[in-house]
Amino acid sequence: MALSACSFPAHVDKATISDLQKYGYVPSRSLWRTDLLAQSLGRLNQAKSKKGPGGICASLSERGEYHSQRPPTPLLDTTNYPIHMKNLSIKELKQLADELRSDVIFNVSRTGGHLGSSLGVVELTVLFTMFSVLLETRYCGMLAISHSTMINCSEYESSTTGLQSYPHKILTGRREKMYTIRQTNGLSGFTKRSESEYDCFGTGHSSTTISAGLGMAVGRDLKGKKNNVVAVIGDGAMTAGQAYEAMNNAGYLDSDMIVILNDNKQVSLPTATLDGPIPPVGALSSALSRLQSNRPLRELREVAKGVTKQIGGPMHEWAAKVDEYARGMISGSGSTLFEELGLYYIGPVDGHNIDDLIAILKEVKSTKTTGPVLIHVVTEKGRGYPYAEKAADKYHGVTKFDPATGKQFKASASTQSYTTYFAEALIAEAEADKDIVAIHAAMGGGTGLNHFLRHFPTRCFDVGIAEQHAVTFAAGLACEGIKPFCAIYSSFMQRAYDQVVHDVDLQKLPVRFAMDRAGLVGADGPTHCGAFDVTFMACLPNMVVMAPSDEAELFHMVATAAVIDDRPSCFRYPRGNGVGVQLPPGNKGIPLEVGKGRILIEGERVALLGYGTAVQRCLAAASLVEPHGFRVTVADARFCKPLDHALIRSLAKSHEVLITVEEGSIGGFGSHVAHFLALDGLLDGKLKWRPLVLPDRYIDHGSPADQLVQAGLTPSHIAAALFNILGNKREALQILSS
Repeated sequence: MALSACSFPAHVDKATISDLQKYGYVPSRSLWRTDLLAQSLGRLNQAKSKKGPGGICASLSERGEYHSQRPPTPLLDTTNYPIHMKNLSIKELKQLADELRSDVIFNVSRTGGHLGSSLGVVELTVLFTMFSVLLETRYCGMLAISHSTMINCSEYESSTTGLQSYPHKILTGRREKMYTIRQTNGLSGFTKRSESEYDCFGTGHSSTTISAGLGMAVGRDLKGKKNNVVAVIGDGAMTAGQAYEAMNNAGYLDSDMIVILNDNKQVSLPTATLDGPIPPVGALSSALSRLQSNRPLRELREVAKGVTKQIGGPMHEWAAKVDEYARGMISGSGSTLFEELGLYYIGPVDGHNIDDLIAILKEVKSTKTTGPVLIHVVTEKGRGYPYAEKAADKYHGVTKFDPATGKQFKASASTQSYTTYFAEALIAEAEADKDIVAIHAAMGGGTGLNHFLRHFPTRCFDVGIAEQHAVTFAAGLACEGIKPFCAIYSSFMQRAYDQVVHDVDLQKLPVRFAMDRAGLVGADGPTHCGAFDVTFMACLPNMVVMAPSDEAELFHMVATAAVIDDRPSCFRYPRGNGVGVQLPPGNKGIPLEVGKGRILIEGERVALLGYGTAVQRCLAAASLVEPHGFRVTVADARFCKPLDHALIRSLAKSHEVLITVEEGSIGGFGSHVAHFLALDGLLDGKLKWRPLVLPDRYIDHGSPADQLVQAGLTPSHIAAALFNILGNKREALQILSS
């Protein structure tokens, strides 16, 4: 597959084009194209003369300042929907991009959210919005998640995914609601099909866009439609295996689609280290860097390709073989990889230069080719906001902040996050055991392992956004007697489940899984909610499954996992801060007896058996019912697998009511307890058992307190459930209404 003879890329220099014209290789009917691309080249060269050491054009960051008041946005004020961009000139599109960038900054300063990623794709957002309107088709958006974006165009019928969706939302009728983003009953922080007709595909996880785009392209072909499909994926998302599976299939199916590789040099999410961002991990980053530095030979290859297409016939077939060799010699392994998978590679292109992006996309669109094309676009995360440009790690996700100074308003707390406590516990274990190592999937800051990295730089492994690889990599380490702790968000562990089952649990390899963000996660909503980990982990025959009720218990469970050396283990802990209990001396936990829970309050008639941090709400519920003359038993299960059979049997035999409480889905801890109760005959008598779990639906984003109310898992809900079971309906209503 190749582009037409007239499709010279923007990086072919004017002198080369003139030489080709002189020798008659460029027909007159293509002169307008060469002029257009030569002009684009001139702009590129001018931009390069302004580039700093990082290779990105100078911006406000060089002046070290930003507006203290929201600047006027006259064009954006009249652009509420894509159709309003129909008559804008290129000059006005550039102005609109500037205004849009400013609007994102001031909106996020009021709400918090994902800032740097949104600023990096402003021009791309404006561009695809404009193209959809010029082609007079229904526009459904553009953008990305965790470095990943999807546009399905009905001549740009698009869909968007995630972290970079803020500019898209502003241009698609939601600007007036941006102040509600990530808040209860407000806009989602990601694209969401139910939120807007312009969100044609919703997701919150990385590396899915080429797969979704290919499915849309094939669906288009099956229905005989003519729309274009554009999938935008980031360099970080390209580290996941699904991206390569999709490219491999796209090359085979040969359906027409465009893949935009958004390269912002952030192969690992910039939540990186305590000392600022670190160089991107993995060989892919080096490959992309080489692709950006091979312009002269790449120009030769592209010109030769155009000439041989003009010659045609056997000469073209022979030259095509030469071209394939040239690709390997010129562009390095990166370009060869894309093209060997069947995607025609173009680039790299400045993702902030609207003129050049328009020229190239027009050429690709007008060229009569078949099959997938990949355009390598280079962007800058945090573009246009000086503080985000200087510190991409600190402005990837932000709290509310002052736009003028960049200062973030972080609430002070008397305790640290569970994430930090996990890191401190693991550091203490690693200081005593040199075989302990830590693994994360591009989430050093999110998992707290940036702290571990500072202490043990050779024992901390960032594998990129590649959870499947992370798990099997950990399994291989375990085979060699190493003690791997694999720290992955609960919702991201879903991406690696086959590896957990086949590569770890089946072989009884002692890999330790630390699952952060378990349960409800507030503003990030259902895409990041850790609802299912207990269910999918506790069903595995060899897995030890734990959950701490407070931060001290987390230290003990890290120590417990460290000494479990004959089978895999996992423990879950929530987003948010600890409750303020005393920590073990020196942050060194004491290993627990596997499968043993504990009783926290001795009572009668009713027993509340909590799992994980739901225990804290059980304790609060016990306090609520005490003024009504009830003293209930509260127990901390600690383990879902193996269960403490003796504890459960004792509670069942000495109480009228047993209520299990957990912040997880149906099929989790309560189901395991019910299974044991049934097999042990404990449900054959007068015992009343009730499970309190997350409802069988996805809970939308909002404050953690609001989400708990929706889930029915507040202390008041637990207390009301207790009264209802006992037949005290009035007390139940009173406690819910108080």
